[in-house]
Amino acid sequence: MNKIANRAWAATLLAIVLFLGLCTIVLRYFRDSKDWYLHQSNSDVYSGGHLNSGKVYDRKGTLLLNAENGRTYPDDALLRRSTLHLLGDVQGNIPDHMMEYYSDELTSYDLFGGTQDASNVSMTLTVNGQIQKAATDAMAGRKGCLGIYNYKTGEVICMVSGNTYDPLNPSEVDDSDAYAGVYVNRFISSVYTPGSIFKVVTSMAAIEQIEDLDSRTFFCGGSCVINNETINCNSYHGKLNFDKAVSKSCNVVFAQLAVELGPEIMQKYAEQAGIGERMLFDGFKTAAGGIDTEGVPENELAWVGIGQSTNRINPCQYMTLMGAIANGGVAAKPYVVSKIRCGQEETYRAATTMGDRIMTEELAARLDQALHGAVVESYGEWNFSGLYVGAKTGTAQRGGGLAANSLLTGYIKDEAMPYAFIVVIEGGGSGGRTCLPIMRQVINACLVAKDME
Repeated sequence: MNKIANRAWAATLLAIVLFLGLCTIVLRYFRDSKDWYLHQSNSDVYSGGHLNSGKVYDRKGTLLLNAENGRTYPDDALLRRSTLHLLGDVQGNIPDHMMEYYSDELTSYDLFGGTQDASNVSMTLTVNGQIQKAATDAMAGRKGCLGIYNYKTGEVICMVSGNTYDPLNPSEVDDSDAYAGVYVNRFISSVYTPGSIFKVVTSMAAIEQIEDLDSRTFFCGGSCVINNETINCNSYHGKLNFDKAVSKSCNVVFAQLAVELGPEIMQKYAEQAGIGERMLFDGFKTAAGGIDTEGVPENELAWVGIGQSTNRINPCQYMTLMGAIANGGVAAKPYVVSKIRCGQEETYRAATTMGDRIMTEELAARLDQALHGAVVESYGEWNFSGLYVGAKTGTAQRGGGLAANSLLTGYIKDEAMPYAFIVVIEGGGSGGRTCLPIMRQVINACLVAKDME
């Protein structure tokens, strides 16, 4: 009798264990089966390490990538080159951030069927392929980046990193300096010494913290001495007011302003401008810039105010600062994926999200006055097709015998094109001479694109 009872208890215990095991398998199936299905070892979902994610289009419906089964690119070589750092390459040297980030939205999975039809999947981006091509053409194979976005909606209109290459011809990449860093999306992942475009941040601090700023008369004799170090200017400017100091990009005035403001105030306004923040959108994560004024002597603080020293900015983040100036102190957060369709279902649609307020409307208006004045007085409105533009150029010294980096950043105040922009050309020398012609060409492409809508 005891043997029968023991066997019964053993059988019952085994049944319980089996039942619990079955429950665990069922629960894990319902919870984790999509993750199993989306594993890179599944050849129905991945080809060559890339998600079979359907087709990717620009904002006008131009096909940029067919990823239904592997990767097929359009016939237009310039379009392929211009979107390389957005879409990634076949070999995986440049990640396809967006497709990985939205893998759930790009795959239709049935708990019981587990099937996917990638031919019925599409992702639409906010970029314009024609503007991408114009930017790549204007950069002419030089290293750097160019970005444009709508500061009211957040839509990224153009995101180009150079140098680039044709994803259908990866063998063109060699060990020469021309291709150094070619796998890096410089718009997202790089930081640069800003040079004179950082004078926008110094101007933010000076306008709010120096009460008699607008009534002052400054003097530039071509250089000044601060703490036994000579700070050279780009010219002899003589007497000038604050707005003229901005339009002439006077190093003497901005060095003196930074010293007067002091390290704590300079650090505060750099942080207020978001210089040290990382931006996250659509699988992209920007590099963090920043400045460090702790314990610096006055001569080094002078260089901080000019935009040299340890100052670093990320192009994407700094572009949004310019958008905030144009939009009364607050700008939309950028995004590049507009919508995703999977089968008959729209699985994702972007929405505008405003960032934190960076400055008051009054400060934004005063900065706009100075930056638009720089366009009128120094850069030439003709460079921007007569549009209302506020802008600042920069020539960032690198040392070590390297040519200076060229920078230009600004915004357009226009009902149809409320765009902020930034251009960086590594080793390009003068920001004005190098970047203005590039941006002129790209703005013309923007105008053509708008006329076609």
